[in-house]
Amino acid sequence: MCGECGYRTVRKSDLSQHMRTHTGDKPYKCDQCDYSAAHKSTLKQHLALHTGQKPYMCGECGYSTVQKSHLSRHMRTHTDEKPYRCDQCDYSAAEQYTLDRHLAKHTGDKPYMCGECGYRAAQKCTLSKHMRTHTGDKPYKCDQCDYSAAHKNSLVQHVAKHTGVKPYKCDQCDDSAAHKSTLKEHLALHTGQKPTGDKPYKCGECGYRTAKKSSFTDHMRTHTGEKPYKCDQCDYSAAHKNSLVQHVAKHTGVKPYKCDQCDYSAALKSTLKQHLAKHTGDKPYMCGECEYRATQKSHLAKHMRTHTG
Repeated sequence: MCGECGYRTVRKSDLSQHMRTHTGDKPYKCDQCDYSAAHKSTLKQHLALHTGQKPYMCGECGYSTVQKSHLSRHMRTHTDEKPYRCDQCDYSAAEQYTLDRHLAKHTGDKPYMCGECGYRAAQKCTLSKHMRTHTGDKPYKCDQCDYSAAHKNSLVQHVAKHTGVKPYKCDQCDDSAAHKSTLKEHLALHTGQKPTGDKPYKCGECGYRTAKKSSFTDHMRTHTGEKPYKCDQCDYSAAHKNSLVQHVAKHTGVKPYKCDQCDYSAALKSTLKQHLAKHTGDKPYMCGECEYRATQKSHLAKHMRTHTG
């Protein structure tokens, strides 16, 4: 058994591999660059980047990949096989993660939690997008100007300004749009329906909608990189008030949120919630690559390195 998180296995070798999640040990070294990995299989995948070798090939279309599991997933695009079935309705999926995403609609479960502000999401990709609110990361770059965006949809909309391409056509008139959500809004003019439902606040950059003006304001910082919350004791600034509260506690030592089961206290309610998981056994941080779950964000971050190297 792992003394850090309670993970159990019958094989000593599995436990040794698992412990690298906590230690960050990466014994497998690439002989062509500085890359190192926690697992031999991960290094093998990396080496394919140097050699260009993709040994697993699809006999239907010529698709090739470095991983056997990727080929298995790809083959379902030809067979239309959907082995993962929902036990609450007729839905079925080709991938486990797609079924998990669907099940959240029934359960309301949102296993992916932001350690900065407590935001929860049903999908890993949704949390990844949200995290750009905190980091200001804009990975999608325009190849025709200096524009960059936090979301792919935003870049697609922007590029349309250069190209004039508007692939989404209205079937009731000659209007066309660069983005699907824009066409949906246009169609409402023909149908008289309101596609926004109870979410009147819409982002012009990526089509994000919300019912609350405050949530919309927070979201816009994903695009602007604005960090209006300033620390009056150092140069730190944050996009969200909660992040500043957490930071200021480092200066003041004030931790108003007390654990009712031990002497622990926290500066932020969401941090206390993470601590309480140690008492309850709850593991809200879930890996999107495997079944691993953790009580703390830092444990999940260490674990993710076993996948990414």
